[in-house]
Amino acid sequence: MKKLFITLIITPYLIISQNITAETIIHDGLERSYILYVPASYSENNPVPLVLNLHGYSSNAGQQMIYSNFHAIADNEGFILIHPEGTMNDLGFQFWNTGDISSVDDVGFLSALIDTIAFEYNINTSRVYSMGMSNGGFMSYQLACQLSDKITAIASVTGSMTTNQITSCSPEHPVPVMQIHGTTDLTVPYNGNNLGGISSVDNVVEYWTNFNMCDVNPIINSIPDINLLDLCSAEHYVYSNGDNGSSVELYKIINGGHTWPGAAIPLVGNNTNQDFSASQKIWEFFNQYDINGLINTSFNIKEEKPRKTVRETINILGQRSQKTNLYIHLYDDGSAEKKYLIK
Repeated sequence: MKKLFITLIITPYLIISQNITAETIIHDGLERSYILYVPASYSENNPVPLVLNLHGYSSNAGQQMIYSNFHAIADNEGFILIHPEGTMNDLGFQFWNTGDISSVDDVGFLSALIDTIAFEYNINTSRVYSMGMSNGGFMSYQLACQLSDKITAIASVTGSMTTNQITSCSPEHPVPVMQIHGTTDLTVPYNGNNLGGISSVDNVVEYWTNFNMCDVNPIINSIPDINLLDLCSAEHYVYSNGDNGSSVELYKIINGGHTWPGAAIPLVGNNTNQDFSASQKIWEFFNQYDINGLINTSFNIKEEKPRKTVRETINILGQRSQKTNLYIHLYDDGSAEKKYLIK
């Protein structure tokens, strides 16, 4: 295995420490590469979770690392983070083989990569998670279906499943799933694409809700529309009480595009929701589970009761602010209220 220590300086979006390495392994006769992020807090005496962060079609590991900004959470929470690279297709674009469109064994590669990292570091192998953007979301679903002996939970942002993935899916245990998707996503349409064999997001959520034996009627939480300039809003659906405490969660971004909510980098022609951080919500979701199910068995999702204690005051740009003519109170129950100051 090759290992190259790298230093990346990409401002203002990324501040990188010496804990990043670009590495390669040989799998199935191919040299496969990935970027490994080990937080400064890592100690070989304590087992830590492992998270795979998969890029989208035509993207790469470095771009996904910057765009999702998940390494900042790894620093705070102490897990090890991998950003694997797909392989190149005939058009020169990197991709994940989620529909048997090539002979590349990406499930085998990612399985071997998990084993490699678990051999080199003290990994809690009951807490291995996969997340991804677009094609990386499709790949995370593929791992949930075909590698559930190693994968605890998955999250997909702007990805989905093909109809073939759904009909052939055979996990060994309930798999907690989080889906984050915009209703105006033109790349992976929310309502699916029959010509491309892409299932609708609602069908994907229904499949996993049924497989995990979750409640069919979700708890619906409103997400405060704290940023009025992102041109979109969010709804949160929670299908809970599944086998082993599993759940399925959907963040539906109304008028949202093919983007990562909370990302600092705008994508032209796509609305990026700034009312919540997809990365933060994904980790909060993952952190509830190990391979056997819900870690805290007393955990129970409940609808929050309103509390009128102001946590923060912001302006219409989402910036912390003193009271101006128009301002927004953010309460500690997650609600928000617009205020007009009349003098």
